[in-house]
Amino acid sequence: MRIGVHGLGVRFGAAEVLRGIELEVAPGEVLAVLGANGAGKSTLLRAIAGVQPHRGQVRWNGAASRPASGIGYMPQDNATSVALSVFEVVLLGRLRSLGLRVAPADLAAAEAALAELGIRGLASRRLGELSGGQRQLVFLAQVLAGNPQALLLDEPTSALDIAHQVQVLGLIGRATRRRGLTTLAVLHDINAAARFADRIALLCDGRLAACGPPAQVLCPALLRAAYGVEVAVMTGPDGRPVVLPLPPVENE
Repeated sequence: MRIGVHGLGVRFGAAEVLRGIELEVAPGEVLAVLGANGAGKSTLLRAIAGVQPHRGQVRWNGAASRPASGIGYMPQDNATSVALSVFEVVLLGRLRSLGLRVAPADLAAAEAALAELGIRGLASRRLGELSGGQRQLVFLAQVLAGNPQALLLDEPTSALDIAHQVQVLGLIGRATRRRGLTTLAVLHDINAAARFADRIALLCDGRLAACGPPAQVLCPALLRAAYGVEVAVMTGPDGRPVVLPLPPVENE
């Protein structure tokens, strides 16, 4: 599902949070959304997901109307009851509500999503018993269980240690390519985005400062403008850029 964002803007009262955003995201592609705190990253994702009023248009395969299904949105804050079991939480990715009868196809999809993320052993645990990182994996499984065509992920690795960050971003990338998903992910870790994203959209003060391959977007001048810090950009062993913040020069 190709996603097109045209002239998108969002205003909260007198504050213009986003303005003039133009983006195109293709199936099989991971687009990472980067920017400083307050740059409008989560607001952009909510607007694309259809839960935030906005100006401009979001088009889905060229159509202006948002599809009734096929959009997997994973917000930062999930209000799912902590009393539910992990399996029940993942099933909610398929069902509007839990009932006594669940179709075999829905049960199989939930089981497959848990297996895909390597968390079948958590199926009977209560959500409230899990660590923050484990909950992130469960919510990602919930989104994948719905067999989406597009993934909109707001900080999917925020509560994960480095090993699980690598695992989850790798899973997202593989699922995107294998299923032909269109994936947008808000990330805070610049180097994680450089390693796992096909392209990066860099927001600065509510505007799109740049959008392109990591090697093109992650340059000192653009990162200085977006984050207000000096950085050195090097090439890592995998050929991807590595960003190193530089300490400010102190006057003697």
